[in-house]
Amino acid sequence: MKATITLLPGDGIGPEVTAQAARVLEVIASTFRHRFNFVTAPIGGAAVDETGEALPAETLAACERSDAVFLGAVGGDRWSSLQPHQRPESALLRLRQHLDVFANVRPIRVLPELAHRSPIRLDPLDDVDIVFVRELTGGLYYGQRQRTPDAASDACEYTVHQIERVTRTAFALAEHRRGLVTSVDKANVLETSRLWRDTVTRIAREEYPGIEVEHLLVDAAAMHLITRPASFDVVLTENMFGDILTDQASVLAGSLGMIPSASLSDNGPGLFEPIHGSAPDLAGTGRANPIGAILSAAMLLRHGLGLDLEADAVERAVTETIRAGVMTPDLSPNGHARSTEAVTTAIHERLVRHEFAVP
Repeated sequence: MKATITLLPGDGIGPEVTAQAARVLEVIASTFRHRFNFVTAPIGGAAVDETGEALPAETLAACERSDAVFLGAVGGDRWSSLQPHQRPESALLRLRQHLDVFANVRPIRVLPELAHRSPIRLDPLDDVDIVFVRELTGGLYYGQRQRTPDAASDACEYTVHQIERVTRTAFALAEHRRGLVTSVDKANVLETSRLWRDTVTRIAREEYPGIEVEHLLVDAAAMHLITRPASFDVVLTENMFGDILTDQASVLAGSLGMIPSASLSDNGPGLFEPIHGSAPDLAGTGRANPIGAILSAAMLLRHGLGLDLEADAVERAVTETIRAGVMTPDLSPNGHARSTEAVTTAIHERLVRHEFAVP
C-alpha cells in the first residue's frame, strides 16, 4: 500500500511522541512492504510562532491531501495571553470541524500488569475493556457564544443527522464486541439530551435490533465508571460529556499517557492522536510516555488505512513491552523507568521479530 500521512507534531511533548509514532509506522512499512510518505506541518503554538496562525491554510491543505493525519498535542501556558480564537487549542477545534471527523473513538483497556497503577481499587480491574464513541463536531464546543461584563452563555446544539451518524458508528463497533451500547445523556434536564435519547432509541430499534442498549444519565455514568467499569462495552455520548468521561476513565488504565484515539469521518482522512495534552513540563526530559501515540498509530493503521494485521502487530508489541517491564516514569516510578526513546526502541525490536513479520 502507498499512503500519505500528515504529521502535526504541535507543542510540548507533541513533537517527541509524534517522532516515536512515526518510527513505529516506518518499521511497519518496512516489515509489511508498504510505502508511507510523511508530510510534516505546523499546528498550535508552534504554528503561531512560525506563521502567526494556529492553523495555517497550508496545514489544512496538507491534511486534505493525506490519507491520514497524526497529531501530537497542542497548547501551553506561553500562549495563554492570546485571544481565544488565536490560541493553539482553537486549531484543534477548527481542524476537527474542517475534516468533519465527527466520531471520536477512545479505547480504555486495563492490562493486568498495570492494574496496580490505577488509583481505583477494584478486583478484577483488568476485565475493563471499554470503547468510548464521542460526538466531536457539535454541542457546546461549537455553539454560539456570548459574553458581557455581567453574563455569558454557550449554546449547546445538536441535529438529528449529527446524532444519527455517530450512533451508527457506535453500534457498528458494538457488533464486533460484546453487543452492548450505553448511551450517556442528561435527558432529565436538557432538551438536546432528549433529542439524543430519542434518536439513539430509534436507530437501535430500526437498524440494530440485535444490540442491547442502555441509557444512563451522565452523573450516573460517572459514578458507574468508578464502581463497575467492567460492565461497560461501548459508551456513546455527546461532545462535552465524552471529553470529561474519557479523561476520568483514563485513570483506570494507569496513566493518561496510555490512551490513544481516532477521530473518524464518513469520507476524507481520519485524525489520530493520544488523548494527553502537551505537558510542557515534560518536554525535552525524555520522560514522556510514547505509548498513547504509538497506539494511536495502530488506530491509524486499522481505521485510517484498513491495515488490521499491521495494527494488531503494533498492539501486541506494546503489550509485550509493558509485560517486560519497559515503561516510562508515569508507569514505573520506582527507579526502573526507561526513557521515551528506549520504550519505543523496545517496541521496535518486538515488531521486527519473526512472529510479527509478513509470512
